[in-house]
Amino acid sequence: MDAAGGWSIWPAPAKLNLFLRITGRRADGYHALQTVFRMLDWGDTIRLRPRADGRIRRIGDSVPGLAEADDLVVRAALVLQKEVNVAQGVDICVEKRIPSGAGLGGGSSDAATVLRALDQLWQLSLGDDRLAGLGLALGADVPVFIRGRNAWAEGVGESLVPIDLPPAWYLLADPGVHVNTAALFQCPELTRNAAPATMADFVSGASLGNAFESVLRHREPAVEAVFKVLAEVGSPRLTGTGSGCFVEFATRESAEAAQMRVASRVSSRVVGGAACSPLLDALEAGVRD
Repeated sequence: MDAAGGWSIWPAPAKLNLFLRITGRRADGYHALQTVFRMLDWGDTIRLRPRADGRIRRIGDSVPGLAEADDLVVRAALVLQKEVNVAQGVDICVEKRIPSGAGLGGGSSDAATVLRALDQLWQLSLGDDRLAGLGLALGADVPVFIRGRNAWAEGVGESLVPIDLPPAWYLLADPGVHVNTAALFQCPELTRNAAPATMADFVSGASLGNAFESVLRHREPAVEAVFKVLAEVGSPRLTGTGSGCFVEFATRESAEAAQMRVASRVSSRVVGGAACSPLLDALEAGVRD
């Protein structure tokens, strides 16, 4: 991306989970999931400035109140630096747009962008598989952002099969609720033994649902209120394990018309589904002076 003052600029796109099922528990205690990840053409922006002294430094806040040592962008840079014992460092600045706890993948996408961009800036050429392995240690959703493709996912979300998705536009609504994923997985009313779905089920348009939807709608009045409003313009769904809700449309015009109908009652935006992550385009373009 265009560089000025030593900074380069990289996209960190949001994602949607078009459905999310829990089909059981694995031997390691983690839940076995099925989902489809959809990349979006909107998200955060990461600015990076390489340093010669080896320091990893965050400039400004990313999420208010998040300590620098706990920030996934800092942890990603440190993991990469340790993996290859590189002498270089980096300054990191995050421009946040993706709300925290909304199930849109903001933290994971930011970490993936740092890994992919630093791999290029530090001239490491580690490759997708190695970077995805490093990313998985940071979070289950990081590998899909590393690879940057819409994907059918299983396991904890790391077993990915690229999938072609038709063009679509989404009305995203933010109830303003920060969901604690770990706590949500412990809810006794959560359905953990759904019958496994197939890719053919998804392609045929079967309603596969989100295991966390009924739990959140019952526990969080703000989420239930948003669902009721969005039901006036389509079939609302929950994304991931967060509070973010969305309705899918075939065209931007229909999504924008729906947004106008709910604008006074719901905080929302219209975004496009991407054929692949905007980060891949940025990496292909490289850093221009």
